[in-house]
Amino acid sequence: PAEQTIALLHGDGHVLVAGDLSSPDAASSVVAQAEQALGQVDLLVNNAAVGPSTATYHRVDDTDYATWVRAWRSMIDVDLTAAANLTYLVARSLIPTGAPGVVVNIGSRGAFRGEPDFPAYAAAKAGLHAFGQSMAVALAPHGISVVSVAPGFVSTERQREKLSGASGAAVRAQSPFGRVGTPEEVAAAVLYLTSPDAQWASGAVLDLNGASHLRT
Repeated sequence: PAEQTIALLHGDGHVLVAGDLSSPDAASSVVAQAEQALGQVDLLVNNAAVGPSTATYHRVDDTDYATWVRAWRSMIDVDLTAAANLTYLVARSLIPTGAPGVVVNIGSRGAFRGEPDFPAYAAAKAGLHAFGQSMAVALAPHGISVVSVAPGFVSTERQREKLSGASGAAVRAQSPFGRVGTPEEVAAAVLYLTSPDAQWASGAVLDLNGASHLRT
C-alpha cells in the first residue's frame, strides 16, 4: 500500500522509509533516513496510529487485564510517544539551521467526547493535543509552528465494512450533514496548516468532525 501511495504522487523526489515507530531507535532511524534522502525535513505530519478496531477493543467492563495492558501499551507507544519522539528529532534537526518548520498532529474527536470501547485511544489522542500545544509554545521562538487536527469519523478503507454494515446509518447520523468525513477533507486541512499563511494557527486544535461533536 505504501508503494501504491508513492506511485500516486506527482513529480519525483519521493522516498519511502519504513520502521516500527513504537521503538525510539526505529524512530531515530526513520528521521535519519528521511533527512539523508530529502536533505531536510521541514514538515512533519504525525499520522501513525494504532486505531480502534476489533483487535484493539478494550472496554473496561468487558476485557481481561492482559488485553487491557496490551491495548494501552500499543496505543500510547504509537499514538503518543512515537509522535513526541519524531517531533523532538525533527525539531532538533531544524533548530540549528534556523529554518522554519511545521508539525501537524493528527488527533481525534474521541479525545473530547471519550471512547468507552477504546479508552487508551482517546487518552493518547488527548495527550497528543496537549503535547502539540506545549510544543507550539516551546518551538515558536525557533520559527516552528505546531498544530493538531481532530477528525471525527472518516471514510477510510479500514472503515468501509462498518459504514456499509448495520451500524453505518447511525455513524453517518452523528453529523447533521448526514455523512462522515473524507480523507481528502483531512488532507486539505493539513495542506492549509502546513502553509506559510497558517503560522498564526500554531497551538490550535482544529475540530474536523462535521459538527458531530461541539466543544464548549
